[in-house]
Amino acid sequence: MAEMSKGVTAGKLASNVQKKITRAQEKVLQKLGKADETKDVQFEEGVINFNKQLVEGSKLQKDLKAYLAAVKAMHESSKRLHECLADMYEPDWYGKDEMDSIAEDTDLLWTDFHQKLVDHALISMDTYLAQFPDIKARIAKRDRKLVDFDSARHHFASLQKGKKKDEVKIAKPVSLLEKAAPGWAQGILSAHHVAQTNLSRNQAEDELGRAQKVFEEINEDLQEELPSLWNSRVGFYVNTFQSVAGLEEKFHREMGKLSQNLNDVMTKLEDQNQPGKAGKLGLKTTATGKRQEGTNNTLSPRGSGPPIPKSPSKLKPGPPVPPPPKVTPSKDVKQENIIDFFDDALVPEINVTSPSQASGTTNGSSDEAEMPPGFLYKVKVMHDYGATDGDELDLKAGDVVLVMSYENPEDQDDGWLMGVKEAHWLKKKDLKVKGVFPENFTQRL
Repeated sequence: MAEMSKGVTAGKLASNVQKKITRAQEKVLQKLGKADETKDVQFEEGVINFNKQLVEGSKLQKDLKAYLAAVKAMHESSKRLHECLADMYEPDWYGKDEMDSIAEDTDLLWTDFHQKLVDHALISMDTYLAQFPDIKARIAKRDRKLVDFDSARHHFASLQKGKKKDEVKIAKPVSLLEKAAPGWAQGILSAHHVAQTNLSRNQAEDELGRAQKVFEEINEDLQEELPSLWNSRVGFYVNTFQSVAGLEEKFHREMGKLSQNLNDVMTKLEDQNQPGKAGKLGLKTTATGKRQEGTNNTLSPRGSGPPIPKSPSKLKPGPPVPPPPKVTPSKDVKQENIIDFFDDALVPEINVTSPSQASGTTNGSSDEAEMPPGFLYKVKVMHDYGATDGDELDLKAGDVVLVMSYENPEDQDDGWLMGVKEAHWLKKKDLKVKGVFPENFTQRL
């Protein structure tokens, strides 16, 4: 059995070697113009499109992997940044628990974003490209079978054309034998040569038929698959980029919420840390000396928006009490004004001022003269506010208001400030249009 296997293997090897030699000879004859080559322009265009599609798909796969690597790197950078913030955040600072929760949610959001990109984009990309190697190998096989078909066709044609020459060659030895052999011997010799010639032609015809059948089978399959594969690229590209875009949109939307929450915590921590703010923020001092939130808690929970100004505890007869501002003025803000995760708006603006500047006083008497009586400090309007009463200021986002002290401190309502627009004061130098406005619609400068 072993010897038979060796014989079969050796025979197959010899056959493969003979095929390679025959194909090489055929290709040389075709290049020299001594043998015609079967051409299929439509199929060749399909192969060109196939190669182009493979190059584009491979580049997309490479860039998608690079994008995923960048997402992972951003995840690690974000995680380290929040860990750094957690290390610096002291336990008695405002929003410690909220800050830790935001950091945890941010880490989970990055992880989920990366995993979904792998599941919905990268795996689909790998599956799409997995079909190309098999088709590429079949195209190469089709080329080899086409050479075999051309070679068999040329061999059979050469036998057909040489039929008359073979008859002449057969006649020559017969004429030589006429003198040395009887007539019946000459007939047998002639029949033998004719049989040998017919056998060669029959073998060549059979080989041509087999080569043609093998070539046509693989050629027909590829003629159908190549155009179908070429047309499928559109739908695949659409699905891939729709998946990436949809995942990005959801990720940045959720990340924007977390970033806004972190920004709110930082803003309130800054307010709490300012001198004289403890009473306004509803903080009390415990026996240990630490400040804690009191019963008058105006700090809203995470994600709930600006705090609602409290109604005054004591009201004198006079103008009607201004209604409280909307609980979540940020809903009225246009989409483009919402702080984006990657926007520079998240970087807090550091205002280096001296204590005298923070309290509203300046070093020069000319600057003091420019301020209205009772001036305390400036604020910037962050959201539009429409006045609902005669004693209220109508504010637009971006306005600067000069905050003033109340003539009678008892008239001040919790969460409301008195002031005049800076633009009006610098132009008119009068307080005819001063009024009250909600503090939580502004940010102190």
